Amino acid sequence: MGSVYAIANQKGGVGKTTTAVNLAACIAEAGYDSLLVDVDPQCNATVGIGLEKTIEPNVYELLSGEATIEQIVVPSAIEHLWVAPASPDLAGANVELPRIPGSETRLKEALAGVRERFAFTLLDCPPSLGPLTVNALVAADRVLVPVQAEYFALEGLAGLLDTLSLVQRELNPRLTISGMVLTMVDARTRLAQDVQREIRRHFPDLVFDTVIPRNVRIAEAPSFGKPVIHHDPHSAGATAYFELAKEVASRG
Repeated sequence: MGSVYAIANQKGGVGKTTTAVNLAACIAEAGYDSLLVDVDPQCNATVGIGLEKTIEPNVYELLSGEATIEQIVVPSAIEHLWVAPASPDLAGANVELPRIPGSETRLKEALAGVRERFAFTLLDCPPSLGPLTVNALVAADRVLVPVQAEYFALEGLAGLLDTLSLVQRELNPRLTISGMVLTMVDARTRLAQDVQREIRRHFPDLVFDTVIPRNVRIAEAPSFGKPVIHHDPHSAGATAYFELAKEVASRG
């Protein structure tokens, strides 16, 4: 049975989508079938992998019960990588899902039919702790938390960890934290060094050794509809994501 990872942090702009897209691509590059599920109404993972955000049916129909996972999954341009695309309609699910009893398990139930087909399923979460992120956390086995090397990083982590504990206790006792990955790190600045040191001190067993650097190739890759490992496979950003994929796989 494959593993399901939620890429989550309620703070925006920390590299969730970039991490989800590039990890999925690295796993596919290694020859394993992987599924990228875009659970964010901004549709950045969908567009970042080279697909249109107008594809129907999509994750909105999946969560509303109008389509199955088999009906919405489409192949990407990358061998071994499939995508469950998002659309802006997903914003409506934030209002609609809480009105439906037991709606927290919609995504988990939908993915049950394809867990054995994909070695890894990566859920790209929106920058909030609302119904869509809760659905992803209930569906996931593990959570990977991108953390930007900036002053407010630790503050945001406290709220996220409280939510994870609540989901573990009430909805998904098997959920574990795979780890935290430091993103957009400019190792030349004292701030980045200080934040990295503090996060590793607070969470010594959770922070991945691999650090994702601030890198122009990572930033420009989505405009080409490609992960950085295909946009510029020899860049520092691509190398870092390959290393992170190895580390994620080694942690199980």
